[in-house]
Amino acid sequence: MDLKVNSEEMDCNQPSAIEVFAHNSTLHGISHIFTYERVWIKRCIWVVFFLGSLTLLLLMCVDRIHFYLEYPHVTQLDEIATPKMVFPVVTFCNLNSFRFSHVTRNDLYHAGELLALLNQRYEIRDTHLVEDSVLEALKVKADFHNFKPRPFNMREFYDRTGHDIKDMLLACHFRGAECTAEDFQVVFTRYGKCYMFNTGSDGHNPRITNKGGMGNGLEIMLDIQQDEYLPVWGETDETSFEAGIKVQIHSQQEPPFIDQLGFGVAPGFQTFVSCQEQRLMYLPPPWGDCKVTPVDSEFFESYSMSACRIDCETRYLVENCNCRMVHMPGEAPYCTPELYKECADPALDFLVERDNDFCVCDTPCNVTRYNKELSFVKIPSKASAKYLAKKHNKSEQYITDNILVLDIFFEALNYETIEQKKAYEVAGLLGDIGGQMGLFIGASILTILELFDYIYEVIRYKLCRCSDKKHKHSNSNDQGAVLSLDDVKCHVSNFH
Repeated sequence: MDLKVNSEEMDCNQPSAIEVFAHNSTLHGISHIFTYERVWIKRCIWVVFFLGSLTLLLLMCVDRIHFYLEYPHVTQLDEIATPKMVFPVVTFCNLNSFRFSHVTRNDLYHAGELLALLNQRYEIRDTHLVEDSVLEALKVKADFHNFKPRPFNMREFYDRTGHDIKDMLLACHFRGAECTAEDFQVVFTRYGKCYMFNTGSDGHNPRITNKGGMGNGLEIMLDIQQDEYLPVWGETDETSFEAGIKVQIHSQQEPPFIDQLGFGVAPGFQTFVSCQEQRLMYLPPPWGDCKVTPVDSEFFESYSMSACRIDCETRYLVENCNCRMVHMPGEAPYCTPELYKECADPALDFLVERDNDFCVCDTPCNVTRYNKELSFVKIPSKASAKYLAKKHNKSEQYITDNILVLDIFFEALNYETIEQKKAYEVAGLLGDIGGQMGLFIGASILTILELFDYIYEVIRYKLCRCSDKKHKHSNSNDQGAVLSLDDVKCHVSNFH
């Protein structure tokens, strides 16, 4: 029984007076506010200064917290030298998708209107615009008298009539060593049958270059075969007004998106493309807006802007036309020429040019791109025209109209890194708040713990007193108004 009374008395110990706590506290200023001195003016001045400093502290803390919640970032640029670099993928397409000599009567019957060669009555359009040699060949192919059409497939049509790399490639060298048509891989884009160099997906690792400058990259000479270009008598998505090739330089992890990201190379010129690799690293939300979640595409293993756009365009066409174009991945059936003309081409043009809400692709957190500087020289020169004509068994005019040389190389063996970094983190926030606390009120984390500890002691004492009063009140109801000896001792101890 005595042990119980002693423990209750220990719990009800009165905390030190506020003046004593203020004198011993590490919080600056309160010792001058809570003091035994009776100089009220001095104490009021200290109250004003303390509250002013506390107000400024709170304003500064709110400003720092608000700045932190904006999640600012900075961009760091660096240039790193390296002894060797992975050479990028080079994808190129002839701007003409179909070779005229390989278009058959069956092709013309099914796709003649799509290519703007025939009208709806299967008749040749605008015969006055056609050259005599082309018109004669077209009349033979457009003769559908007693013709029985055979099944037609757009993928097979693009593959068979597209330009063949074996016919186009006149010369190829990589780092001085000869390369052949077997080093190029077929890929279908919106330009039809195209070719990729250095994909790294044919069982070989991507090619490496260990020196910058001309002669240390890819150099190819191409014949664009303008004699095979389809005659153009109307504007369609399958025909082109230009002559030349479209080229895209990209990484091995990114599919070609050449109709949107490629650059043109014209015949009659040697085009030098000096590249520099850039590695961009973006921050995820809330500091940035890059995509960190795994790729959710059923067609591509790694996420990129190109993969996202191709995936989105494929789903858009399958949903709206119930078919896919030749360059699109998946298992949906290929669109027929009628669906190309009536649905697929208009839908894809609308999606690319005007619909900004359906295909919204987030930037990946890690991107590799290649800055390019292009320069040109005329080919052939007057001195070399006859030699090239004799070498390739062509006329000088043919060489001028059809031959181009493309030389792609690294400017130097270095790459740029452009990295987003957090400009303000938790450590900076705590450091700023701690500095402001030390400047304005001379406080630290331990000072705040002192305040909480003293407040806890005061609250516990108040609660203990209230509990004692209730206990004594219940005892007085049970025993009357007679005070026990223990009650007298408790009052005496509380008085002292």
